[in-house]
Amino acid sequence: MKKYNKIGFIGCGKMAGAIIKGIGGADIMASKSSSDNLEETSKRLGVEITLDNKYLVRVSDIIFIAVKPNQVESVLEEIKEFITPEKLVVSVAAGITTGFIKNIVNTNRIVRVMPNTPVLVGEGMSGICGGKCTDNEDISFVKSLMEKIGRCIVVDESQIDIVTAISASGPAFFYKVINDIARAGEKLGLDYEKSLLLSIQTAIGSAKMALNREISMEELVSNVATKGGCTRVGVDVLEKVDTEKIFYEVIKETAEKANALGK
Repeated sequence: MKKYNKIGFIGCGKMAGAIIKGIGGADIMASKSSSDNLEETSKRLGVEITLDNKYLVRVSDIIFIAVKPNQVESVLEEIKEFITPEKLVVSVAAGITTGFIKNIVNTNRIVRVMPNTPVLVGEGMSGICGGKCTDNEDISFVKSLMEKIGRCIVVDESQIDIVTAISASGPAFFYKVINDIARAGEKLGLDYEKSLLLSIQTAIGSAKMALNREISMEELVSNVATKGGCTRVGVDVLEKVDTEKIFYEVIKETAEKANALGK
């Protein structure tokens, strides 16, 4: 019978910290690479913090690899002798494939998770995928963890870089759009902070309506942009500059960069 009792996080930065706090529970520990702010980090996250990655792996059933992509290989090499076949490895590193991990550690139980920064406010959007030999029980368990801090979808590993581009990188794109709209209001004579609040709250409300929609996205647009109205003029401007093409290029190039991180 698979064990999902003790969860260990190698790395406890902002993303790992948000996941740790979202998951909650006493059976979680994490590791840091230095003793700086060790007690403060432990108190903030409410978990035991160790400097010993090998110890963490020995006592954990599930090991989250929550370090930067360029650190993954060295971390895996350090702990590989303690990754026994019954342990589940979960990577949150962009671009690092399950095959890459499998080539270093002795387990078939490998899951990739691609979360985004809104997990910090409990509104994360994560994509997960398993390796070739990962079974559905492990994938379902990891999905249940990530759903504690937002929403989660399961995809094929060939699609995970697209997930990275849309949701993991996406907040930056939405922040820019929100701010660009606010700056437009400022240039037209409205106080920036008021303009920004209008833009932010409109984005929140629109996103909630889109999430709960019973009609297509195109119909949502048409319901606001009625023929002959002021909104239609604005939508016409967006269509003239071909925002669909612009965002295709944004997502495509971001996904390609995510893919390149693991090579």
